[in-house]
Amino acid sequence: MSRMFVAVVPPPEVVEHLEEFLSVRREAAAFRWSDPAQWHVTLAFAEDVADRSLDDLDDRLTAVAGRRTAFGVRVAGGGAFPDPDRARVLFARLDATDEAAATLDALSTGCRQAVSASGARVDGQRFRPHLTLGRLGRPDNVTSWVRLLDAYDGPAWVVDEVALVASHLGEGPRRRPRHEVMGTYSLG
Repeated sequence: MSRMFVAVVPPPEVVEHLEEFLSVRREAAAFRWSDPAQWHVTLAFAEDVADRSLDDLDDRLTAVAGRRTAFGVRVAGGGAFPDPDRARVLFARLDATDEAAATLDALSTGCRQAVSASGARVDGQRFRPHLTLGRLGRPDNVTSWVRLLDAYDGPAWVVDEVALVASHLGEGPRRRPRHEVMGTYSLG
């Protein structure tokens, strides 16, 4: 059994641009900052995926991705979960046209269905496209950070594939998760 997620992974130039924006500001907060190399937009998450289900999941994700065409997005703005006044998570938002946002939402729905149909229980939370930047140990007001991120406007990129990623808890640097890409699936 493996902990896995299906995600959109921003290209290196997008990660570098956002990392440059944040790097000079990181020491001003008590966040546990996410590793930029692991930034992604989760489309579907499953706590336990059986190894015997991987071939079926691979086939299903190939089909789901093939039914969608590539679309453009950018990282722009910020937010917090559950809200800026009592945040546990700081995130960067995705900015997309209505058509691209609808495609991203449909892609998430299709990936969730593929994971479920292959036998894994999918996390049932509503899809909200974002990149998790940092976490707090206890709720705090992060309004100033959200405003700072609202001034950020990153480079546009074309989403043309999704990735299936295994998350190995505690195996990365500083006992954080280590991510392993198990497969990539081209859109359209």
